[in-house]
Amino acid sequence: MAVTMYKVRQHFNGESIADIPGRVKDEFAKTNLQGVIKPGSKIAVAAGSRGIANIAEIVKAAVAELKNLGAEPFIVPAMGSHGGATAEGQKKVLNSLGITEEEMGAPIRSSMEVIQVGTNEEGVPVYLDKNAAESDGIFVINRVKAHTDFDAPIESGLVKMIAIGLGKHKGCVALHTHGLATNIPKAAAIVLKQGFVLGGLAILENSKEETTYLEVVKAQDFLIREKELLKKAKTLMAKLPFKALDVLVVKTMGKAISGTGMDTNVLGRLRVEGLPEPDDIKIKRVVVLNLANNSYGNALGVGLADLTTKRLVDSIDFDAMYANVISTSFLERGKIPIYLPTDKEAIDTAIKTAGPVTEENIRLCIIKNTLELEELIVSESLLSELQALPHLEVVEKIGDIPYSDMKELNLF
Repeated sequence: MAVTMYKVRQHFNGESIADIPGRVKDEFAKTNLQGVIKPGSKIAVAAGSRGIANIAEIVKAAVAELKNLGAEPFIVPAMGSHGGATAEGQKKVLNSLGITEEEMGAPIRSSMEVIQVGTNEEGVPVYLDKNAAESDGIFVINRVKAHTDFDAPIESGLVKMIAIGLGKHKGCVALHTHGLATNIPKAAAIVLKQGFVLGGLAILENSKEETTYLEVVKAQDFLIREKELLKKAKTLMAKLPFKALDVLVVKTMGKAISGTGMDTNVLGRLRVEGLPEPDDIKIKRVVVLNLANNSYGNALGVGLADLTTKRLVDSIDFDAMYANVISTSFLERGKIPIYLPTDKEAIDTAIKTAGPVTEENIRLCIIKNTLELEELIVSESLLSELQALPHLEVVEKIGDIPYSDMKELNLF
């Protein structure tokens, strides 16, 4: 089926921070941590695995400010079971983000060893990275955003990094097994009450995945302030400008793009047993073509798609993916969908199985990934509703879906 495609651009609002170190310095001064962080203190700086804009620069700036307070910071990976659930793998993930000992000016202490610091009222154990627990205090750095598994007052951010990121593999498994929405804040509250955490740096990004807001938060304010920051973050999120699609083609998935490889808030798919599927967008067929190199073979989230390519499947490190998938207990997300030899065959199959559609009425959209949604490739049938949206601009007519001689999608 020949489908006429157009390139369109979403114009998102949102300012970005030009001087990251300067803003971090201002935030430290504003929050006045001098009374909290003592000179000579060994401070564990918790950094995660997400593809956060400017993360290396932000962590480096925070390390510098902690040194200015007289502290002796070191960095600990706070990423649950990511990196293949190994100490070496987690350090490798940090290095891939530009967080190296040389660049940060601080050592990285990576270990999967944890201590149990408590048990909540439901009997769920709470774990904490041993290196972090034995420090003089923990400083957490993370982006506050909507979670890809649930909807709640506290989702993904500083609180989750305490509960799951610093809980390492054991903490990740425990909380996913018993339910995230209620147990993340409960677990974090136990850690916070015992005084392990001194403060943190909350990051917000605008719809163009740029750093738009930074705030140093004292530990006692985490559970209240993060609720307010999450509301703000959700107003900044980029989404697809549709209510329904026949086919969505995602060129690349990956752990640096989303914890689920593809953002469930964009796909409108959760694939979590016992939870209803979102109803804000309905997509009949999702095709994913590639796994990003910096996912190191972890294709968690490939099960959110209906079709994929042999190339993607061949790039999977099943040990790394299964370590992550099994720890979450969301097994559907690790299942391999139907896979075909080429991009063209995968996309053609999605179109053929999407129902009684024609080249004139098919609702087809192609995106680079679920994080970068400024530029979209859409079928002609979607133009009329897009042209009515003030933030959408039709850039050019592309014609039929372009492929290389190897039948790989020749876009982005």
